[in-house]
Amino acid sequence: MQATSLSLDVPLLLEQIRTLGAVGADPVAGGRTRIALSDAEKAGRDLVGRWMRELQLDVRVDRIGNLFGILHAATEEGDRRPLMIGSHIDTVCNAGALDGCYGVLAGLAVARAYRTAGAQPARAIVVGAFTNEEGVRYQPDMMGSLVYAGGLAVDTALDTVGTDGTRLGDELVRIGYAGDMEPGSIVPHEYLELHIEQGPVLEAEGQLIGVVENLQGISWQKLTVHGTANHAGTTPTRLRHDAGYVAAAIIAFLREQVVGAAPETTLATTGSLSFEPDVINVIPRKATFTVDLRDPDEGRLQAAEKRLADFLADIAEREGVKIEAERLVRFEPVVFDAGLADEIEASAQRLGFTHRRMTSGAGHDAQMIARIAPSAMIFVPSRSGISHNPREHTDDEQLAQGAQVLLDVVQRRLAAD
Repeated sequence: MQATSLSLDVPLLLEQIRTLGAVGADPVAGGRTRIALSDAEKAGRDLVGRWMRELQLDVRVDRIGNLFGILHAATEEGDRRPLMIGSHIDTVCNAGALDGCYGVLAGLAVARAYRTAGAQPARAIVVGAFTNEEGVRYQPDMMGSLVYAGGLAVDTALDTVGTDGTRLGDELVRIGYAGDMEPGSIVPHEYLELHIEQGPVLEAEGQLIGVVENLQGISWQKLTVHGTANHAGTTPTRLRHDAGYVAAAIIAFLREQVVGAAPETTLATTGSLSFEPDVINVIPRKATFTVDLRDPDEGRLQAAEKRLADFLADIAEREGVKIEAERLVRFEPVVFDAGLADEIEASAQRLGFTHRRMTSGAGHDAQMIARIAPSAMIFVPSRSGISHNPREHTDDEQLAQGAQVLLDVVQRRLAAD
């Protein structure tokens, strides 16, 4: 079969994006909320599963709840060497309609192109929707793909307790997605993920396609500073053990010294901060906050972690406080498969789309599957770089262009067999 013989049903792809985007929609706050394993996310899973069955895909669910639709190959050997296309459909609160969902539905569009042409691929095409990519309710994020790649034991993941006190395994049973397939049973020969950029680079540079070469390492910690509560008006500064001040000093140090050591690559963010007793005229006895460190180079990420650790020891001694550091997540940087990245770039060139090589600043399921299979990602622009927000937007034409690149890459990888 020639690589030009398949075509996408772009109107149906866009309609499915809108339909899935309506699941969990909040008419008051805006956006949609489909937190992993919630009733709204179950409704989204049911919808995607129905679309898989309408394409006569072989639908399977593994023990961590990952949902797969398989377009079988023409031969048994082809079934053993599948090309997987995946992402996720869970969201953060008040999210946009594209993050994750676009990649899953574009995968279905690729399978539909084969079905419409009456063609059976040389290798099976597996479309996957991975569980709990966002990590809002259960940590770590990218859990389903991490378990699938063998980075986290499935029983450990099932025993994870969420922010609402629920056990993940119990919630899978409750919503009907506690499958019996062992995670990792379908070993991909290659993996592709199409995604909105969630950043401003492509739009700012007028590029249509991002060829994602690598993905940043991520280090998440929760820091707890234990000081002494006291009266804000009667306690001299030299006699204070101020947890609030120490927290502020650490956050400032992250920007000035940790990021300052490698300003072009290292990122540091404190996204959550709380004080106790949280009263205007009382020196805080306790401060709890998060630190998110990222860098595409493992050596620089380790150096950032060490600078922070050294400063924590120093300021704890100086201010007479105790600081506890809890590691929440630690993922090393990922370099994607060079051959797949070259193929994506070649497809963009063939289709006449401007493109650039780039690093992903966000975490994605692709970084986990890269542990077990050659993997790569395709980005399309995000308007103003906004994501995790109801204002998340990519033009329909750009969504179609990304899906066309995905289909072209799939056809050519399968035609090579």
